[in-house]
Amino acid sequence: MRTADIITASLLLAVGGIVLVDAVRLGFRWGTDGPESGFFPFWLSLLLIFNCGLIIVQAARQARAGRFVSWQQFALVLKVLVPATGMVLLTQLVGLYVAAALYMGFYMRWVGRHSWGATILLSLSLSVVTFVVFELWFLVPMPKGPLEAWLGY
Repeated sequence: MRTADIITASLLLAVGGIVLVDAVRLGFRWGTDGPESGFFPFWLSLLLIFNCGLIIVQAARQARAGRFVSWQQFALVLKVLVPATGMVLLTQLVGLYVAAALYMGFYMRWVGRHSWGATILLSLSLSVVTFVVFELWFLVPMPKGPLEAWLGY
């Protein structure tokens, strides 16, 4: 666990450093008309760098710990990762709304073991509500597939 903590904190520390440099480039002070563009990213990156430094120091002080993750825990992570990856790939083919309905239905049935009625009702209603909110109310176009084209969107 110690090695994983140090590696993760080091990577996040590097990300914080990149954000910090860019925030300084954008300007991180308080201007006459309010905060400059890099103000909030600057302070958030400083907070991230500080906390990652604390995690590295804390992990370095720890005694050698056991395995980072067991195979059973890793299987649970894959149970979430594989369907999510499938949804991202499926979005390119069938659009966001259909992919979200399939993902929700698959996940509810496979992981949650919910009834078919609840699964179908929730997965379809979620996609319809999302469509109405983004496409009709906010007028934000999302990735669409053949179904939306067939419906005229």
